[in-house]
Amino acid sequence: MKRILHIIPTLDRAGAEKQMTLLADRLPRDEFDVHVCALTHGGPLAADLEAARIPTTVIGKRWKLDPRSYWRLKRHVAALKPDLIHTWIFAADAYGRAAGLACGVRHFVCGLRCVDPWKSGWQLAVDRYLARRTSRLVANSPGVRAFYVEKGLPADKIEVIHNGIEPLGPSPIGRAELLAELELPADARLVGLVGRLWPQKRVKDAIWAADLLKVIRGDVHLLILGDGPQRDRLRRYRDHVLIGDKVHFLGQRDDAARMIPHFDVLWSTSGYEGQSNAIMEAMSAGVPVVATDIPGTRDLVVPDVTGCLFPIGDRALLAKRTNQILDNPDLARRLGDAAKTRMADEFSVERMVHRYAELYREIVR
Repeated sequence: MKRILHIIPTLDRAGAEKQMTLLADRLPRDEFDVHVCALTHGGPLAADLEAARIPTTVIGKRWKLDPRSYWRLKRHVAALKPDLIHTWIFAADAYGRAAGLACGVRHFVCGLRCVDPWKSGWQLAVDRYLARRTSRLVANSPGVRAFYVEKGLPADKIEVIHNGIEPLGPSPIGRAELLAELELPADARLVGLVGRLWPQKRVKDAIWAADLLKVIRGDVHLLILGDGPQRDRLRRYRDHVLIGDKVHFLGQRDDAARMIPHFDVLWSTSGYEGQSNAIMEAMSAGVPVVATDIPGTRDLVVPDVTGCLFPIGDRALLAKRTNQILDNPDLARRLGDAAKTRMADEFSVERMVHRYAELYREIVR
């Protein structure tokens, strides 16, 4: 049996963390002994790992450069003696591979989860240096792969394994019950936006587009699920443009799965992504998606087949495409049905886990 150690910064309910948890839970237990290490802190996904009986350790990293955390991680790796380390997101990529190399670990998989324009020269230099010592780099979309090849990472080591999504079943509550819970009128049309409130997500564009929709129709309500460093600034902007009656900040939710099936449209206004779990969850529930035309998202949303794409920052087109879907039930149904089929056929969790299991076997053979 081969021991696999996953190292990731946190166990929050975010994209990479969800994918890691799904993968760790579904890998064949008779073949892989799976362990998880959270570099910075735990989170709600720790309960899922505990339920799956996957040993989990939290290192407690506090600063960007934290020697004590590095030594704690190194001791953990030395004691565990993994056959392969799989790292997720830059901090875990750097600390995890460095600690593994120091302990004599031979095999590494590094996840390239997002187009990362924020990375500075020294961070990309770290990526390039460690890539030489890494068995395989895994991008979750062709767009992410192309970004890192352009930045100098070895193309022959980068494979693409798409994210996997579990189909969302019917919501356990009815639409009328949800609207009453949110204190919204019975005729409200629901537009959802799910994600962390930080600059990458360009949530201000969504508030602006909601304001445009308010001019032409009074039934649209934007539900923003998530939290983050821009929360207070975005709320002030919403109140400044006098649209507090149509834009609702619902905070971090553990029950998004019961709300998403009732969305009439899902918005994604991000400036860059890897492969959005929120878009995949909405598509799996048959919800039409209107999203920015960016790498990663292009692999999910087929224009005018499973949803609509618009240029980054084009709030008017975002509002226009959304209005067209809301005005045309047949169009909404066609887009939603095609999106649901695409997720089931091409982005299943089983397919994702199978690809990773085959990769692990090939590397450690």
